[in-house]
Amino acid sequence: MTTPRNLVGGAWRAPRGSATYRAINPSDVADVIVEYPLSSVDDVEDAVAAARAAQPGWAATSPVARGEILVKAGALLRARVEDLAQAMAREVGKPIGEARGEALYSAKVLEFYAAEGPRLAGDALPSGRPGVVAWTVRKPVGVVGQITPWNFPASISAWKFGPALVTGNAVVWKPCLHSPLTSQMLAEILVEAGVPAGVFNLVHGDGFDVGQAIVGHPGVAAVSFTGSRAVGERVHRAVSNRLGKVQCELGGKNPLVVLADADLELAATTAIEGAFRNAGQKCTATSRVIVEAPIAKAFTEAFVAKAKALKVGDARDPDTFVGPVVDARQYDKVRDYVRKGIAEGARLLTGGPDGVNPAGYFVAPTIFDGVSPEMTIAREEIFGPVVALFEVADFDAAVALANDTEYGLSASICTRDLGRAHAFVARAETGVASVNLPTAGVELHAPFGGSKASGTGVKEQGRPVLEFYTEWRSVYMKVA
Repeated sequence: MTTPRNLVGGAWRAPRGSATYRAINPSDVADVIVEYPLSSVDDVEDAVAAARAAQPGWAATSPVARGEILVKAGALLRARVEDLAQAMAREVGKPIGEARGEALYSAKVLEFYAAEGPRLAGDALPSGRPGVVAWTVRKPVGVVGQITPWNFPASISAWKFGPALVTGNAVVWKPCLHSPLTSQMLAEILVEAGVPAGVFNLVHGDGFDVGQAIVGHPGVAAVSFTGSRAVGERVHRAVSNRLGKVQCELGGKNPLVVLADADLELAATTAIEGAFRNAGQKCTATSRVIVEAPIAKAFTEAFVAKAKALKVGDARDPDTFVGPVVDARQYDKVRDYVRKGIAEGARLLTGGPDGVNPAGYFVAPTIFDGVSPEMTIAREEIFGPVVALFEVADFDAAVALANDTEYGLSASICTRDLGRAHAFVARAETGVASVNLPTAGVELHAPFGGSKASGTGVKEQGRPVLEFYTEWRSVYMKVA
């Protein structure tokens, strides 16, 4: 399907809003992918009504059968990895190698949650009353609203609706505006796999009306949101105020600590991978690198040299390492942060605010040193290929600086010292901690999410997220 459509109650239909959105290839702004209408609040009402009507039957379906449908969806997605990857590369500028990896990861996510269907068991409990048996069961929460971002348009979506569906919930999904064809493909796969009409609903639209309508709808029992901190705080307040369940995964200002005993080549490569993959547009991207003084000069030289050697270009080119940022707004935002860094006195080592290629929204890998902790580029999430370097005296100073942020998503350390590695993992104020690995990089079977301003609610991915999509019911039965 080349024209984006809503999926409501099992039927594909045109959005009924008055506004339109033009999806543009960020690698080539002359390439207009599609201009399509956005949904109205009435479309959301219809989607929620369809979900509410279909959800009881889906909840009554065996979790084993629900899992089997997700197995089929995973297989279909595997068969269409290349199509999905090409769509992501064109729509959001994700380098094609990363896009292929994300598409395959998305299939694995659906397969992982498919396997959780047969394991959705409760517990048999002893009772203190004679002739009474007790047990617990898990029940779906009902209708779930899911709002997903543009930086991982397939995988984040999959890890939201996979666990929601296998636990018996119906979904109303608002994907990002930038990747309508990617979103369409995912929805088509679920329909083809056998998800019943009304159980999964797709509504294209922006956050100001469609997103708010989902978040505020009394028929939506739970909302899962991934996006910026500012929007996430509003989502959390709105859902909490009506006593709904809410899960928000927000931003990060993620540090990589490099100790003097680190393998210099590994540390520089780790910084490159964490900072510049997907043009730094990851909530887990490395945006601060904190280096012990004895190796600061040598590390900086190696890091800058590697950054200068990276190929910046069209996301569909297999040799591209750094693709474009997603759109004009993000392009201007990232370059404004670079200008603030210069204006506030940081030293620009490579990159800068000037565009690399007028054909698209390309920002060169940018590295600053001479950064102080109070500078804007040290405090705020940039969401682009921009890194601030800091030199510190020792391990304790490095940990203190790593934790000196309102965010708490991911942190990494490069060291050969096992004791300090364990100490860093224990002291880092983050939901994810890594050793000799980039800050960006997670696995689908492990819980994912941040602390402090980086997230609220149950973690995503892994088995713990099943708690968010279910409620426990305790049952007592008099048998004698």
